[in-house]
Amino acid sequence: MSAVIPAPARAISGAAFATLLLIALMMGGNHVAARIAFNNGVDVATAVVFRSTVTAAVIVAILASHGVRPRFTARHKRMLPVIGLLIGVQSLCLYSAVARLPVALALLAFNTYPIWTAVWDAIVYRRRPEKTMLLAMPVILVGLALALDVFGAASGLGASGQWARIGAGVAFALAAAGTFGLALVLTQHEAGDVDGRVRTATTMTLAGLVALATVASQGGFHLPTAPAGWAGLATLTFLYGTAFTIMFTVLPRLGVVGNSAIMNVEPVFALVLAWLILGQAIAPVQVGGALLVVGAVVALGLRKR
Repeated sequence: MSAVIPAPARAISGAAFATLLLIALMMGGNHVAARIAFNNGVDVATAVVFRSTVTAAVIVAILASHGVRPRFTARHKRMLPVIGLLIGVQSLCLYSAVARLPVALALLAFNTYPIWTAVWDAIVYRRRPEKTMLLAMPVILVGLALALDVFGAASGLGASGQWARIGAGVAFALAAAGTFGLALVLTQHEAGDVDGRVRTATTMTLAGLVALATVASQGGFHLPTAPAGWAGLATLTFLYGTAFTIMFTVLPRLGVVGNSAIMNVEPVFALVLAWLILGQAIAPVQVGGALLVVGAVVALGLRKR
């Protein structure tokens, strides 16, 4: 996701609700497609370059068609590159998690970003977390612990064996959540008045440049080694770019501005798609933990401000 701040909760139409669910489905499908690409020769940086570049091009085309001329203040010029760098790091880390964990678990660990947002807001801007956030934090963490099977009970591996298997992936997912949380905070305070389409085009372009630098440092692109890999790379690029196009063209006409808590059901869609397409299954207790995390995050997004 790009650095888009959720809009205050309000009643929405059935069409808007269905569109938000479609976006969540496409974002979940994007990560499943990414795993297919990773399983067939594509590396994380290559996937991020393709995804970010195409998405940026689509948003720039939308801006051009609407005659939008970006206007940046000195503060915007200082902070947008920082936000773009953070989104680039977040993209690399999240896809690295998806490459190492069951897709749904990677997204669930990433869905701790509201906690990170509150932490960064307190550190950088000295704003105390809301009471609802403080109440939701332990719920999210308990749900995540169940979903990840941190003690290895469901897997039968024990804590040490389970962490040997999932540790690196969880670390990447939490790093993605931390950088995304900081990007959200900076966006809200430093670039919230920038047109969302302009901000997304900027961050996607910079994210693509970060990934391109990573590609260069690794000796070049790692392209698919099998037809399934090309299909995965094309699908993840199409789904990601289409989701953002719908977000900035269809949602405003339906009375929804920016992001929405409803789209945080993305891990649920990813869980189902990964089971159907990749054969990734998790234990019932992990499914319960996943629903606990998603429920808490959605409730946070729907709270009245």
